[in-house]
Amino acid sequence: MGQILYETATSLDGYLADQHNSLAWLFAVPGGDDPRLAPPRAAVQVMGSTTYQWVLNELGALENMDAWGNAMPDVVTVVFTSRQLPVPGHADVRFMSGDVSAALPKLRELAGDGIIWVVGGGGLASQFIAAQGLDEIVLSVAPVALIEGAPLLDQRIESDRLTLVEAQQIGQFARLRYRVRYPGHDQEEESLCD
Repeated sequence: MGQILYETATSLDGYLADQHNSLAWLFAVPGGDDPRLAPPRAAVQVMGSTTYQWVLNELGALENMDAWGNAMPDVVTVVFTSRQLPVPGHADVRFMSGDVSAALPKLRELAGDGIIWVVGGGGLASQFIAAQGLDEIVLSVAPVALIEGAPLLDQRIESDRLTLVEAQQIGQFARLRYRVRYPGHDQEEESLCD
């Protein structure tokens, strides 16, 4: 069974995007294009509707039919939403709604032994934690304070639930990898992504 990880960039004060839903602050950080900060090679990427619409706009995927396929070849994208949203050409985009715990078996089936990457947002990642489905959180912390915006997570998590398994400096970023622990589950001490 493949692993499920939430890998994202965040500001020092725990925001994914600013109050205008912009990531311009992130792209301004020197060294952000370092390949070690690249997203994981996933079989399935999962996102909420706000993240999905941001990606569509950023790629210009509705205007350029090849943009999605060029950016994300061979990746199944699952969008959690209750709305009807457009799908770019040459994209394997599937929509789900409802409880994440009910969707986990289908997501695992889609991914096989591959990685399921929870792209965001923080509310969706929190739902994966509540469903005890998230294996790791990998953060690239940027030296920026936003004060407000889209939060990294929308639930409280105590330190006994997270185990730091890796920390490294990549340019101006601190890359942190945490294993998520669940009460009553025996988990390996080694990182699932090693």
